[in-house]
Amino acid sequence: MKRIEDYVISVPDFPQPGILFRDITGILNDADGLKLTLDALYKALENVEFDLVAGLEARGFLFGVSIAEHFHKPFVPVRKKGKLPRETVGISYDLEYGQASIEVHKDAIKPGQKVVIIDDLLATGGTARAAAHLVEKLGGKVEMLLFVIELFDLHGRDALKGYNIETLTKFQGHKP
Repeated sequence: MKRIEDYVISVPDFPQPGILFRDITGILNDADGLKLTLDALYKALENVEFDLVAGLEARGFLFGVSIAEHFHKPFVPVRKKGKLPRETVGISYDLEYGQASIEVHKDAIKPGQKVVIIDDLLATGGTARAAAHLVEKLGGKVEMLLFVIELFDLHGRDALKGYNIETLTKFQGHKP
């Protein structure tokens, strides 16, 4: 029986030399791989109480909408700055070389709502931490940060201390 790891495609030296890119399109391009991954995500949330799912642009949308539908919960897209059409609340955060900003609609998360944040990959944790802070800025409570893949050697968990983090698989992010 195949494991989720078997569907992840490793691409050396992308997007730059020394990086071992973990490509989830191998999961998405195979019905069995997709079902295996979605079932594992559902299982990770079986005993978690939550009110809505927030998915990080763009690959978090792919899994987040399925999770929201499966548990009959609303889905909130967390997008790059300037991509949402109504009034937004945003947060800026540091990247390795520069800054980025993410936003949600101002009315997307209500005070006290319990939120699961989903993305395909946990690397350095910067974007996930910004999303968690954005949820909290709106008065929501982050119940779990859920990822398909964790690049353990990039220490993203360190940036997310104090949060409940679940990952389905672990890989190295740099070439050995």
